[in-house]
Amino acid sequence: MTTVDRPDTGGHVDADQARQVAEEARESRWDRPSFGKELFLGRLRLDLIDPLPDSDPDASAEGEAFLRRLRAFCEANVDGPSIERDAWVPDEVINGLKELGAFGIKIPRAYGGLGLPVVYYHRALMLVGTASPAIGALLSAHQSIGVPQPVKMFGTQEQKDEFLPRCVREITAFLLTEPDVGSDPARLAATAEPAADGESYTLNGVKLWTTNGVLADLLVVMARVPKAEGRRGGVSAFVVEANSDGITVENRNEFLGLRGIENGVTRLHDVVVPARNRIGREGDGLKIALTTLNTGRLSLPALCAGSSKWSVRIGREWSAERVQWGKPVGEHEAIAGTLSYMTATAFALEAILEVSGRLADADRHDIRIEAALAKLYSSEHAWQIADDLVQVRGGRGYETADSLAARGERGVPAEQMLRDLRINRIFEGSSEIMRLLIAREAVDAHLSVAGDLVDPQADMRAKADAARGAAGFYAKWLPSLLVGKGHLRSSFGDYGPLAEHLRFVERASRRLARQTFYGMSRWQAKLEHRQLFLGRIVDIGAELFAMSASCVYARSAGQDRSALELADVFCRQARRRVEALFDALWSNTDADDRRVAKRLLDGRYTWLEEGVTDVSLEGPWIAEAQPGPTRRENHRRSV
Repeated sequence: MTTVDRPDTGGHVDADQARQVAEEARESRWDRPSFGKELFLGRLRLDLIDPLPDSDPDASAEGEAFLRRLRAFCEANVDGPSIERDAWVPDEVINGLKELGAFGIKIPRAYGGLGLPVVYYHRALMLVGTASPAIGALLSAHQSIGVPQPVKMFGTQEQKDEFLPRCVREITAFLLTEPDVGSDPARLAATAEPAADGESYTLNGVKLWTTNGVLADLLVVMARVPKAEGRRGGVSAFVVEANSDGITVENRNEFLGLRGIENGVTRLHDVVVPARNRIGREGDGLKIALTTLNTGRLSLPALCAGSSKWSVRIGREWSAERVQWGKPVGEHEAIAGTLSYMTATAFALEAILEVSGRLADADRHDIRIEAALAKLYSSEHAWQIADDLVQVRGGRGYETADSLAARGERGVPAEQMLRDLRINRIFEGSSEIMRLLIAREAVDAHLSVAGDLVDPQADMRAKADAARGAAGFYAKWLPSLLVGKGHLRSSFGDYGPLAEHLRFVERASRRLARQTFYGMSRWQAKLEHRQLFLGRIVDIGAELFAMSASCVYARSAGQDRSALELADVFCRQARRRVEALFDALWSNTDADDRRVAKRLLDGRYTWLEEGVTDVSLEGPWIAEAQPGPTRRENHRRSV
């Protein structure tokens, strides 16, 4: 893999350079089957997820025992309202979770961890996240994107022996984002200067929004190694001791929600890191980060599924108890519709999580698309469910739990749940970025066969060769999209009342592939700029994945007919959303929206901003971090 010629300090790069960096970082091979990839190509491969991979009975027994211990600990020791009130997870709670093994759920037993399956890691996050979302974020950031995951996946045996046992008892953090760098890795400014003897690197830079960074013991830091003669260079990953000389936590950030989260600004000034602490080769840092996130992203759907199940419970209890106009509010049709959506979608979010987790445990499939779809879909719908809960509870939904309790009512933190969930649409890839990442994978087959054909920089000979290859691919592929199992009423008969929905998914999958092809044909290389079109393509795929997962999970859940009922209702609701998205692919206001946005940025509508105060509108949008009080300096105790 080559690196892009660019300023080593992460200075200005053009669009082509940024695109090249992103392309080099993504995994381009498809060595294992992928349900999501096949779905976007117009092929419903239910055999890839049904039957669901079995769980090891011994591992399941251990997982259930751990969940019982974790539940007892949370109910006895975790005071969610206090964590929200004080913006602080007590040290004794963190230490108690360490004693339980909650920081090493997925770490193999050989290194002192619990070595539990991914599905039990997800169930643990669901459980603890409803006790305190801040603790859920703490455990998730440590195990899903912190030191354990990249070291387990890419580390040498020596690195695993050194760091994984520590990760069972110590807290870790992931440092990628910078004050002026979000989702554009080409502009990464943090540097790692290699020593002349090759034995160490010296790191310099500022990292922003370092979840767990305020109290972490170990860090994964992404920094750019300069290119040089005989040196590959590029963004690289390092395990760094958090107490190293030159590391300063300059601010503990405060947010809309997750008030107990330990998230900060971290400055690295001449921090010397042994070369043996580099994970992978020089230049592999972004690939390591993205690959880690492929499975790490599933922690957020776990937290979303847990919050949605909690919201359904609160909504049920309140709607049955609260009486208006002579009957419980849940029996009024307006509220009943909301409760139906909340309940059916909570079931779907659990189904998506269970299917994705089982696939991750089996380790036979490429789940990069499934994990990304799960993150996108769960974060969007969990937020809507929480918003609906606030609406159902009315003024009591908007009132804080402490205020409710002070008046003698149940202190239900509905408004807190809404605030805490909001970040999941931004964490680990915003919804907008997730749609673009998934869209890139969804059109990968097209770009693979027609790359030079749509590349404006390719010469005529390359275009001619690409045209011949594309003609062969599409001559076989396009006819397969015309008719399929979805047109046969006898198809998917084993699914009983859910068969009609799977037939819809099969037909819609082929229709989705055709629409993607039409978009490629119409816009060619400019398709990447049609982000709203691509976003709808992805949203359709997400709905179809959710429908498929719900049907498979309902049939394997071992419940009575109630699971089939919820899957049926969810699919009926999802089908309406899918049809609306298909309609919007070609009938929309996208061109108008682009014009309005351009004119807005050009200042055409500044008159609309008149009549409001200028308070809080001064100062830089992005500023250098300034030293300030930190938990590490003032509050470090027994954690």
